Parts: sequence; C-alpha cells; structure tokens
Amino acid sequence: MRTLITTAFISLDGVVEAPGGEPGYRNSGWTFKDIPFEEAAYALKGEEQEQATALLLGRVSYQAFSPVWPGMTEEFAGYNAMPKYVVSTTLKDSDLVSNWGETTILRSLDDVAALKETEGGPIIVNGSATLNRNLSDAGLIDQYNLLVFPVLLGAGKRLFSDADRDKVKLTLTSSESYANGIQKLTYDVQH
Repeated sequence: MRTLITTAFISLDGVVEAPGGEPGYRNSGWTFKDIPFEEAAYALKGEEQEQATALLLGRVSYQAFSPVWPGMTEEFAGYNAMPKYVVSTTLKDSDLVSNWGETTILRSLDDVAALKETEGGPIIVNGSATLNRNLSDAGLIDQYNLLVFPVLLGAGKRLFSDADRDKVKLTLTSSESYANGIQKLTYDVQH
C-alpha cells in the first residue's frame, strides 16, 4: 500500500490559499511578504521530491502548476519527472499539457483509494485545498508535512474541512522551528 502525503504552506489559522502569489486572493504571496527567507525552513521541499514517487493534484492546482512547473527544471526536477495524477470530474485528456510527463485523470476518491493500493512509493499532494479536505474526510491521507507560517490570514481556502466527524489522531514524527518564525511539523495519521 502506498502512503499519501499532504504537503502545505499553511498559516497559523489554517489558510493555504495563494502562498506563492497566485492572483485573486487578497493576501496572495503571504509566504514571502514580511517573512525573512531562511533556506533551512524550505529543505522539506527538496526532501519531499526525493521521497515521493508520484504527484497527486486537484484540477485547479493542476491548471495552475502545469503551465509553470515544467519550465522550472532546477526547482522541480523531481516533480517534473514523476507520474502525475489529477482528480477531476470535468477535466478531459485533451486539457492535459504535453510537456509534463505521464499524467492520469482520476474521477473519484475511490480511484485515489485504488491508486493507494498499487505497488510503488509515496504519493504527494501539493496545493489542492479542496482535494485535501475531501481526502482527509475520506480517511485517505497518511501523513501531513506542514510548514506553518507565523501569520493569521482570516479568510481563504483552508487545508482542513469543517465536517462534523470523528476525531482523527495524529502522531508528531518531526518538528523544527526556524528564526523567521516558520515551524515544520510532520504528522502521521493514525488510521
């Protein structure tokens, strides 16, 4: 069984929307505005590319990343080389870019569950706030890799849903704090 890992830049109040400057969100670019850059805080991103063997995205994140990431050969070499899976009920094969390697459209969370049952290494989820909430509610996430930023953003897309459900227990497996206030928190989900 493959491990499904969610990775996110997240504000202290749980917002994950537009961390890198994506348009349309009032606080867009909140990960680098007024927060000093500290290289060690971002080492997790390189570790994830080495660990993961597949990339899982929702439609919105796929449509945001696919025009940009294939050209970022130094920063995203690992992600660019691995197979990609996009969860969407509306995306067609003709909507996929041709320069980003093998990409498969999954139509449901059942398809994601079936993918987890295949042979292979960890699958990582980048971005994809709506998909992450649905995966969590369905009990499909096995690990959270979070970089928690010392900001409160109020409104915005959140990583965790507000569904009324049973408690989910997490085990902290790794943590680090950095001088710029960012904290790395890695949790395993207890199923």
